[in-house]
Amino acid sequence: MKVVIQRVKEGKVKVNGETVGKIEKGIVVLVGFEKGDIPSFLEKMADKIVNLRIFEDSEGKMNLSLKDIKGELLLVPNFTLAADCKKGRRPSFQSSENPEIAKNMFDKFVEICRKQIPVETGIFGAEMEVYILNDGPVTFILDSRELFQGGLS
Repeated sequence: MKVVIQRVKEGKVKVNGETVGKIEKGIVVLVGFEKGDIPSFLEKMADKIVNLRIFEDSEGKMNLSLKDIKGELLLVPNFTLAADCKKGRRPSFQSSENPEIAKNMFDKFVEICRKQIPVETGIFGAEMEVYILNDGPVTFILDSRELFQGGLS
């Protein structure tokens, strides 16, 4: 499971010209699944995202989490995060999880996150337009295989 986390002033997703998910201050997360990802990654990644201290406190230090600021979360499925660009000029998607399995994992991930924080989403498999007003910019890339090999970091 790979995610790209962006701290935003606002974000939204449109499908066929219609807004399907919209947030104000919070985090937009692009979410991709790879073959071999396991269900335990979902809980751990959700916990990591909502508690990651990437918002500034009164002293200007990144000390506050999404939960602390009562922010919102916009989850956007993005299979291209699993692309392998090491060889040639065309990305390979052989390590991307099967779409049906990935959709189930994304839906479960959304459910887990909603237990902790307000969540909006894009639509799995749809051609989406993602609008992000990045705050900073502050962007992080997390890979569950690096983070959770020996347990929750």
